[in-house]
Parts: sequence; structure tokens; C-alpha cells
Amino acid sequence: MTLFIFFILATVILTAIFRKKSESGPTEKAKRFRLLSRIIPVAAVAIVILSVVLGSFYSVSEDQQAVVTMFGEVRRVDGAGVHWKIPYIQKAETVDITTHGASIGYTIAGSTQDFGDRENPQMITADMNLIDVDFYLEYKVSDPVAFLYNSEDPQLVLKNSAMSCIRATISDYNVDDVMTTAKGEIQLKIREKLAEELSSRNVGLQLVNIMIQDVEPPTQEVFNAFRSVESAKQQADTAINNANRYKNEKLPAAEAEADKIIQNAEAQKAARIAEAEGQVARFNKMFGEYKDFPLITKKRLFYETMESLLPDLNVVISDGSTQTFLPLDPINVSGGAAQ
Repeated sequence: MTLFIFFILATVILTAIFRKKSESGPTEKAKRFRLLSRIIPVAAVAIVILSVVLGSFYSVSEDQQAVVTMFGEVRRVDGAGVHWKIPYIQKAETVDITTHGASIGYTIAGSTQDFGDRENPQMITADMNLIDVDFYLEYKVSDPVAFLYNSEDPQLVLKNSAMSCIRATISDYNVDDVMTTAKGEIQLKIREKLAEELSSRNVGLQLVNIMIQDVEPPTQEVFNAFRSVESAKQQADTAINNANRYKNEKLPAAEAEADKIIQNAEAQKAARIAEAEGQVARFNKMFGEYKDFPLITKKRLFYETMESLLPDLNVVISDGSTQTFLPLDPINVSGGAAQ
């Protein structure tokens, strides 16, 4: 706007100067000044009209948004495309809305988006140990108006908030967990805390992701000790995996053998129960006969018993004084002979 006013004033002054010089007489030089005094206003008007037309339109790319202000007040936010504004009164400021990345705790060579301040990279853990943790953070502009006017330096607010959330989260974990098993959980908690922090500060930035890049002990001696611990844990995991594999190999066979034993036991149980029930039934029947005919039943039982025993015995009948037996078969005492 100031440049435009300066251009108008310069045009008026030059026109007045050339017109005054053209009044000096009918000389050739005076004619040229008279011609210039006529051309300059026309050229100035043409330039003004062209600048007004060109200043009325502006384009916004796909990865940008434009905030249009008039006298310092936000009028609208435009997306991709060609848009119109009042020249020299309204102002359009574009904002990149793509995802940006920044390092925390280390420096990326040639990167312009870098939070990698190495002056104080160490963090303290819950068990009072120092550790170096590097992060990579991704963010984007979610509110162009807040990004432009709610903070003087939104990236600095993001950096300080990220460092605060990271240190607060790391201080809740032991150093072993930070270096080994708790990385995913730490990333998730930091992401939640930082998202809340950015929302409360309303600087127009949105967290996309934050990832742990590297975790190192502060000294080489401690690093070697942690490496030994990590190696031991890996060996323990390997032993556990081998044991589980052996268990998975042996357990089905053992379960099958156990099922076989149980089935055999059930079969024996059923057979013995059936046999016992049959013997009970036979005994009850025999006992009923015994009650009705005791003498006959006793004799029958005696005969049946002897009938089952005698075929397998060598029977010798003697009066006690006989010295020779005919035929002369040897008496096999060990064979169970009876006298």
C-alpha cells in the first residue's frame, strides 16, 4: 500500500515537472516534455489498473491454505485454487499444511526441521539412571489461523512441549525397561501427552507421530553392561522358546498316552464291575438254593469243586501199611500229590 502511494506521488510530480518544462516555448525539447507529460499519466493509470488486477487474484497449491486478513482481522481461510481479494486492503498469507518431521536428541545432516539440541541430551529414569533417548517427531498445521497468530514461534512451543512430555514419561520407567521392552508403551504415552499439550496451547499444530529412534547409556562402560544384560535376556528367551517347543512336541504324546491309560482303566473297571455283579448274582442264586436245600447244595458244591480239582492231581489211595504201589509210578511230592 505504501509503495502504491509512493508511485502515485512520483507520477504526479513527474507529470508536473514535464508540463512546466513544456511551457518554455515551441522548441523541440519543449514538445518532447509536453509529450512525456501526456504519456506518463496514461502509463501510470495503466500500471495501476494492471497492478490492481494482478493484486486481486492469488493461487493456493494443494499442500497449502491461505489466511485472508483485512485491517488485521481474519476474514476467511482459502484452500487450493485461485481466489480473489481486495487489492492493497486484504492480505493473503499462505501456510504449508503438509506433514513435517523433526529430530529430538540428535541432528539430521542438511535438515531444516531439526530439534536436535545435543547440549543436554540425557534424561533421568525412575531408578535414578541417566540415559540418552533420540526421537523423531512428525507434525502438521491443523489450524492456519492459530498457527499464524496465536504464537510467535509455534515450532518452539512444539519443541518445548515435546521435551517436557518426553522427560516426564521417561522418568516413570526404569532404565532396563526404556532400553528393552517398554519402548512401544513409552511412545504411546508420549504421543497422548503431547497431543493433549498441543490441544491446550492451541498453536495450530497437530502431532502426527513420535517414534523412538535410538536408546543408549551415557557411558561406554554402562553400554557394555547393558549389552551383556540384553544378551542374557535373549539367551533366556531362546531357552524358554526351546522349552516351549519341547513341551509342544511331548505334550500331545503324553496326553494321548494318558488318554489310553484312562480308557484302559475305565475298561478294566467296567469289566471288573460286570464280573463282580455276575458273581454277586450267582452267589445270590446259589444262596437261595442253599436256604431251600442246604444238604443237597453242600454236596453239589463239594462235587463240583472236586470235579474241577481232581483231574489235575495224582491220587494215591493207601491203607498206611502198603509198601509197593502198582503200577510203580513215582510219587511226585512237588507236583502236589495227595494221600
